[in-house]
Amino acid sequence: MSIYFQDWSGGSNATIIQITMQQHPNEHLNFTKFGAIFVTDDPITKGFDGNSTQVGRAQGMYVTSALDGSNTHVLISIVFTNEEYKGSTLEIQGSSAQFDRVREVAVVGGTGKFRLARGYVSFETIYYDPTIYYVVVQCNVTVLHY
Repeated sequence: MSIYFQDWSGGSNATIIQITMQQHPNEHLNFTKFGAIFVTDDPITKGFDGNSTQVGRAQGMYVTSALDGSNTHVLISIVFTNEEYKGSTLEIQGSSAQFDRVREVAVVGGTGKFRLARGYVSFETIYYDPTIYYVVVQCNVTVLHY
């Protein structure tokens, strides 16, 4: 399945915030600072467009875990809200090479229709507008489940 994270890292609609090492509220997020921790609650849509049908939320945290800032540790729950998978989750965890074009992270579990899920997701940033702090990340999910 392919889904899209609609990520706002600033402004009144922010869906990701830095909870450590940020000096001022209006300062841009520093994803490369070792030890920086971020929490997120991104809407997930069926299509690229932010006005596409919302199917869930990406809720969790990112921690910049490499001394040189090249990797983040990702802990994300994909919480489905659409009719077909409503109430089901996929649990994503692992190291993400944040400057690679495509990043791959493990699916370590799930609930509901995704009980005992195992697999992987690939993340690819397909749109970035720094002037409005907006990013669209395509998430391709491959899982085995019961």
